[in-house]
Amino acid sequence: QVRLVESGGGLVQPGGSLRLSCAASGSDFSIDDMAWYRQAPGKERELVARITSGYSTNLTDSVKGRFTISRDNAKNTVYLQMNSLKPEDTAVYYCTADVLRILIGRTLRSRYWGQGTQVTVSS
Repeated sequence: QVRLVESGGGLVQPGGSLRLSCAASGSDFSIDDMAWYRQAPGKERELVARITSGYSTNLTDSVKGRFTISRDNAKNTVYLQMNSLKPEDTAVYYCTADVLRILIGRTLRSRYWGQGTQVTVSS
């Protein structure tokens, strides 16, 4: 099993910054893509940012120029630096990791989710 633990959420004023972290732990695995999703009250969960194991990134249009996704492969950790936060960024943020395992000569791919961390942007 792989466990994802998120941290860094909280309450911030509009225009402020937060940095989310998500660390994966477990044994005998490697990680391909990692990503951040968010879900605001009454809305569907949406993909915010994704980063490949080769550090290629893509972000949803509403956060481009404000958010940055990065990762430390040695620490199995993904980060989301959020700047110039807006009230509409308020949501529960979830990290994901696409975990690869070798079993009987086959590569198995599974997506794991973190427990979520609340980000509230309000004055």
